[in-house]
Amino acid sequence: MRPSLLRLLAVTGLLLPSPSQAIDAMTPAHRHLPKAMHGTMTDRATVTVGTPGSSASLSGADNVVLQAAVDYVAGLGGGTVEIGPGEFLMRDSLHLRPHVTVRGQGDATILRKAPSVVSALALDGDFGEEQVTLTNSDGFHVGAGITVWDKNAGGFHTTVGRITGRNGNTFSVSRPLMADCMVENGAQAATVFPVISGYEADCARIENLTIEGSKADNIHLNGCRGAGIFFYRSHGAVITGCVIRHYNGDGVSFQQSNDVQVTDCISEGNASLGFHPGSGSQRPVVKNNIARRNGEDGLFLCWRVKEGVFSGNTLEGNGRFGISIGHKDTDNLIQNNRVLANAADGIFFRNESEGMAGHRNRIEDNLIENNGAKEPAAGIRVRGETRDLILRNNTIRDTRPAGERRQTTGIRIEEKAGPITTESNQIQAEKPIDDRRPKS
Repeated sequence: MRPSLLRLLAVTGLLLPSPSQAIDAMTPAHRHLPKAMHGTMTDRATVTVGTPGSSASLSGADNVVLQAAVDYVAGLGGGTVEIGPGEFLMRDSLHLRPHVTVRGQGDATILRKAPSVVSALALDGDFGEEQVTLTNSDGFHVGAGITVWDKNAGGFHTTVGRITGRNGNTFSVSRPLMADCMVENGAQAATVFPVISGYEADCARIENLTIEGSKADNIHLNGCRGAGIFFYRSHGAVITGCVIRHYNGDGVSFQQSNDVQVTDCISEGNASLGFHPGSGSQRPVVKNNIARRNGEDGLFLCWRVKEGVFSGNTLEGNGRFGISIGHKDTDNLIQNNRVLANAADGIFFRNESEGMAGHRNRIEDNLIENNGAKEPAAGIRVRGETRDLILRNNTIRDTRPAGERRQTTGIRIEEKAGPITTESNQIQAEKPIDDRRPKS
């Protein structure tokens, strides 16, 4: 079409805008939602929850009243649950729903994990079965959270669900068993579960809550199926301003969940990992958080974490690495973090083959200091066939007295690593760069 004709059509109004231009030109009041037959609403449901004696809409002090509020708001298509000050005893997870915000009062709103009980299975639990039979049913009841596993059913093969019914020592479970759980392999069930859990809870949001995991009163739950706060296939979820402490497992874990944001949170004193994005979670944003004194890594990028931004975090005093990166964890930005006094290496690239390694990650502007609390360590250690990293403008040092310094190497690049760019790093170490790749 000739330019002169385009101008004529535009002036006369016969040239219509593209659909995206037309939507952008609409005011919010006239913009329809993509999956609904109505426009954008400015007011959504809000329900308040308080402990007995409060003036809240719903009153109680356990997971039941919190779940009632979340489910009510979810039934209206989304909205907000405001939890007042007080302590709520969690005998099951608070199960999040899509487009529901759960907001507390910071340190004043505590969700406390109830003590767990454990029983061996009396009968084999078969893959896909939705019930278990226990040798000892004491402490198991309808509505409680439950986990089922054996020595061969860890990770994603562990089943976490809810008890939905009972017949003697046999209990129905809300999720089918993810694996055969055999008596001869030590099959067990326990009342352990995430304190807050979101399965397919797109755009759920958690704000200003304190999670008390009661680590001493609970057995361990692996981070692929649980944490103080746990998301699975919950795209666009947000966790902000929360404290997660003393959980017998990870502090925060999100698996197969894209575009998750975790900001301004503290994960401390948990048995395993501080923050655990994993199993294909793309484009996470993890900013301005603190992970300290956790039993394993402060920040663990599990499998296939891609195009994420990890910035402004403090990873301090954790029981293994400050930050761990590995299996297909590629194209991430790790910037402006403080990686301090962790037991082993500050930032650790795991030992992966070329096709599986954490390529093309950028490590920039980080302070990596005083790591190696338990053993001699490197500020940054690159294992496996990892390649195309950029290590730029990091400060790597050990400020402890000379006889106590254990971060003895600034950057260690091991034999099988590929091309790596190091630029403008400020390194104070016995060995600033230990490059073990074969010389050409």
